[in-house]
Amino acid sequence: MTNEIKITPEIVAQHGFTTEEYKKVLEIMQREPSMTELGIFSVMWSEHCSYKSSRVHLGRLPTTGERVIVPPGENAGVVDIGDDWCVAFKVESHNHPSFIEPFQGAATGVGGILRDVFTMGARPIALMNSLRFGHLDDKRHGKRNQSILKGCVDGIAHYGNCFGTATVGGEVVFDEAYNLNPLVNAFALGIVRKDQIFFGKAEGVGNPILYVGAKTGRDGIHGATMASAEFDEEALEKRPTVQVGDPFLEKLLLEACLEAMRSGAIAGIQDMGAAGLTSSSVEMASRAGTGLELDLTLVPQRETGMTAYEMMLSESQERMLIVARSGREKQVVDIFKKWDLDAVVIGKVVEGHHLKVYHNGVLEAEIPVDTVTDTAPKYSRPMDGTKFKVQNSKFKIEDQKPKTENLRDALKMLLTSPNICSKRWVYEQYDTMVRTNTAILPGADAAVVRVKETRRAISMCLDGNGKFAAINPRMGAKLIVAESARNNVCVGARPIAVTNCLNFASPERPEVMWSFSEVVDGISEACRAFETPIISGNVSFYNETDGRGILPTPTIGMVGLIEDVRKIITQGFKNEGDIIALLGETKDDLAASEYAQTILGLTTDELIENGIVPELDLDLEVTVQQILLKLAENLLINSAHDPADGGLAVAIAEQCFSSLNNRANGAEIELSNNDNLSTESLLFGETPSRIVVSFAPENTEKIKEIVGDCPFEIIGKVSGANLNIKINGTEKISASIAGLENSWKTSLEKQLEH
Repeated sequence: MTNEIKITPEIVAQHGFTTEEYKKVLEIMQREPSMTELGIFSVMWSEHCSYKSSRVHLGRLPTTGERVIVPPGENAGVVDIGDDWCVAFKVESHNHPSFIEPFQGAATGVGGILRDVFTMGARPIALMNSLRFGHLDDKRHGKRNQSILKGCVDGIAHYGNCFGTATVGGEVVFDEAYNLNPLVNAFALGIVRKDQIFFGKAEGVGNPILYVGAKTGRDGIHGATMASAEFDEEALEKRPTVQVGDPFLEKLLLEACLEAMRSGAIAGIQDMGAAGLTSSSVEMASRAGTGLELDLTLVPQRETGMTAYEMMLSESQERMLIVARSGREKQVVDIFKKWDLDAVVIGKVVEGHHLKVYHNGVLEAEIPVDTVTDTAPKYSRPMDGTKFKVQNSKFKIEDQKPKTENLRDALKMLLTSPNICSKRWVYEQYDTMVRTNTAILPGADAAVVRVKETRRAISMCLDGNGKFAAINPRMGAKLIVAESARNNVCVGARPIAVTNCLNFASPERPEVMWSFSEVVDGISEACRAFETPIISGNVSFYNETDGRGILPTPTIGMVGLIEDVRKIITQGFKNEGDIIALLGETKDDLAASEYAQTILGLTTDELIENGIVPELDLDLEVTVQQILLKLAENLLINSAHDPADGGLAVAIAEQCFSSLNNRANGAEIELSNNDNLSTESLLFGETPSRIVVSFAPENTEKIKEIVGDCPFEIIGKVSGANLNIKINGTEKISASIAGLENSWKTSLEKQLEH
């Protein structure tokens, strides 16, 4: 084997290797690698592909359960929903590309997660996204943050709308920690018959390897490596590493793949995602314990003069690698030609366990497969949690002076704040109803899609709270999982499984790794309590620029099952005279709240310094959720809503806004303060394990019987067109619902106009 380029220390460093890692490459190869081999090791040993800093921790996550059909390790996880139907789903980050080129970065994030799902044989029926940006009015970065927000939303809308899958939910969060590092986490869910699930395995010696889909170009080369390093002032020069997507072509690819799968001619299939042809080939061979031979001369190319190195590392979109059954390759080719797509045999499955790559008759790479997959570097990085131990905080929440003493004005300020106001400007750009499965639209606690030809429905939500995780990583993670489960329960769904996207700064910083480990343990404890195994996920490290990292931000994507669509719950108040009650109890949880930031003016850094998050009692949380599910099963409640961000007053206002009869539904609320909480804590504290419900008066006794000893308090009734809140008989808030709703609805658009 010849190597025309001398491998210098500079080239090694450019490929992201440490000195010790490159020494390991030399030991494996027993010679100097070719440039193509160096590139293959580089992308496969990158943080993005190898999980070299996180694998030692991820093994502690619960990944098994009675519904789990495909656990982590494949393109997407799969769970059983009954009657031989399954759902496949996953969430994945596209943070780095979206910072460099927001439109294409976000668009190709959607394209990639869709391929992960339909690679499993599932037809995608729902998309969601979790987005985090810096403040839109930041004096230094505001315009850039607005540009990134608009670009990302435009890219997500473009790809999902053109592809034809409904974008049904998600979250949009603003914090100064994301000024230079936006987070774009994309989620997709598909439905598949239990006996029609496909796997990414290169099985069957002699079986042909087919390249299908779009032609290969130079876009995206070293994208995986780029996503495994922190940014600096030269970040925008990395624009060529961002892929360019074509959703119309991907729609054709979906239909061709599903038809080829149904034909029985396919033995294995894998998306060419991060690291492109390299990752798809070696991962398929690794799972099957086989070897592969590839001839890159046969790869469809849209640019001239491409080298083996470029083709193996290209991350051009809308491409798949297929292992066909021997003798049936022509059948696969004909199916893809019918859909006007390239399909070319470029290699075969061979005995042994080596990847051999040829180009123009020259052997460009020969690497033992397991050396770039199973035996990739694995680090137990140093951890240090001392900075999380708060001592003698400089201030107390109760000593802070609010921006307003008027509680009505405080409620309005919260409703118009970036993290609570309506995100309709975002989700109205998405097609939310394509294929007509959507039962609950964006803006609710969780989205719901129907499973056609059955009475079942699937709920799903994405939740994260970097602020909580930054203050107390373990408790913060548990709070996030609990909220995600609660949001599913609030639409009448029983949570069944989780996918996660763990977004962190550099793993080379001990405090980051300590918080990562704590988050993993917090997620594990909570998921075991809710019996929701982790079936897929993604880790995104190096989310930092110029030494400033993001908050530790675990995003939890939880999926729930509704056995009968007639028992779906929505959050809006329904009928005049309905009783309003609080399931659960309120405690003094103002310290890390939206109230503390919006009304008291505290920064996230100050809240972290204060070191206080709500305490979660998992047993109580499970009890509250189980009670609500029983109430829903017995058709006893008309609405339910989680009072998380902004607390009880905000939740009740949102329930007034969510009327289905296109008129304002007001509420008369009478709260008792028997625990001597501050008025602000009672109205705006963010205590977990609470749900606001409404129901017909005649159901009161039945509900109390089911609730039993769980904390439960009737707090008012649906009435009129105003929101009136009294505490111990004294009026604290009186406001027109129409006025509050108008301010809540239009706030984000007004911020984007400045």
